[in-house]
Amino acid sequence: MCTYDALLFIPSNVPYNYFSKEFKKGLQLYSSGVLIMDKCEDLLPDYFGFVRGLVDSQDLSLNISREMLQQDRQVMAIAKRIEKKITSELMDMQKKDREKYDEFYKNFGLPLKFGMYESYGMNADKLKDLVMFYSSSEKKAVTFAEYVGRMKEDQKYIYYACGDSIEKIGKMPQIELLLDQGYEVLYCTDDVDEFALKSLMKYDEKEFRSASDDDLGIEQSEEAKKESEAKNEENKDLMTAIKDALDGKVNAVKLSTRLKSHPVCFSTEGISLEMEKVLNAQPMGGDVKADKVLEINGSHPVFDAMKKAYDDKNNDKLKKYANLLYDQAMLIEGMTIEDPVEFARSICELMV
Repeated sequence: MCTYDALLFIPSNVPYNYFSKEFKKGLQLYSSGVLIMDKCEDLLPDYFGFVRGLVDSQDLSLNISREMLQQDRQVMAIAKRIEKKITSELMDMQKKDREKYDEFYKNFGLPLKFGMYESYGMNADKLKDLVMFYSSSEKKAVTFAEYVGRMKEDQKYIYYACGDSIEKIGKMPQIELLLDQGYEVLYCTDDVDEFALKSLMKYDEKEFRSASDDDLGIEQSEEAKKESEAKNEENKDLMTAIKDALDGKVNAVKLSTRLKSHPVCFSTEGISLEMEKVLNAQPMGGDVKADKVLEINGSHPVFDAMKKAYDDKNNDKLKKYANLLYDQAMLIEGMTIEDPVEFARSICELMV
């Protein structure tokens, strides 16, 4: 068994170059007090790259090369024990000094989430209790364990929503129903967040479900279900006409059961719009497309106006409304619309 002494610490502030290519992780490595390597990268996983310190072991050879270190079983054993110790200390801090942990997480939470996603989620299970997300109900960052402990009896999923900021997510039409029914929603504001959740898939046997998912898993009352089915049947030709007017921009158009005050929103089947944005922003991202579903609020005055245009066989007006709502849903998602000039013109024409 390899013996060693380690002195480790976490900086109180993020190093100025931490998120740049110039930053090098690693601990100083000594053999019986003699420095072997100034930064031994193999002693730390990438997600704990912020940790600083030194390791001294009398069981290591002074003449060991950098290449040999990478394959050295003793170094690998030390690295594994250091990783467990860091995890243990962070969990201890989280439980005993939450204020201090919150400050740590503001600085170094991002690499933990990247660690969950990297290597096809291989380390997601190790890190799941260290990561936190802002909670709609608690108005602060919470752990998955804290969220699950507050879940409603009938709740099937851990709900989350993605956006550029906490403020913007709080205004999203997609979370309106969830908040209205008292469900807690986790806010994902970093690009990696949804990828990290997808890597973990579930926590304590509860699956993660995006607020933008086509199926939120919320049961309607029999009366509400019948009313919804009747309204969809009554307006199915109108939904087809709106889909045709959008000329392939969406996979489906339907009357929404989640919207309360907003006229429109997107839901998705499969890959989310947030993942589409992130992947397409990558240098080799290609042309990733989410399967968009345009959800329209059947109780909103805009829907009444569209229904009238359809009944009057005013196809031009219906097409204007359809494209206007599509562009509105795009803007809500923080996405670029194809023709801002036409969008502005349509608003003015329909206001008259």
